[in-house]
Amino acid sequence: MKFKAFLCICIGVFSVLVVQAQEMSEDDIKARIQPIGKVHIAGTKVEVASSGPRSGSDIYAKSCIACHSVGVLNAPKLQDAADWSPLLENGFDTVWQNAINGIRGMPPMGTCGDCSDDDIKAAIEYMIEGI
Repeated sequence: MKFKAFLCICIGVFSVLVVQAQEMSEDDIKARIQPIGKVHIAGTKVEVASSGPRSGSDIYAKSCIACHSVGVLNAPKLQDAADWSPLLENGFDTVWQNAINGIRGMPPMGTCGDCSDDDIKAAIEYMIEGI
């Protein structure tokens, strides 16, 4: 009898959590996945932001390749017209702002913690090159 009561409580708690997760707004989700800090391990070299703009291919290779090379969570793949064309119908600036602010499974600024808005723009331009 105790097991059945415990099971009912577990199911009830799980149900409440699922309902709460479904009721979260997109802004709430963005706030939850926002980076809150950086980690530095003593004795390691501190990575410093570059003194000038980086190339789109460099940014892609460092921060974008993990998702955009294979389409993780439906991320548009590198220079794949079938993936990018529907997004670009809304205009480049919309795609750029979505990358800056985050959209669906992509957090704000992707995984590039030290990118400027212009760096994100350069990375997108590289990813859509030739489309």
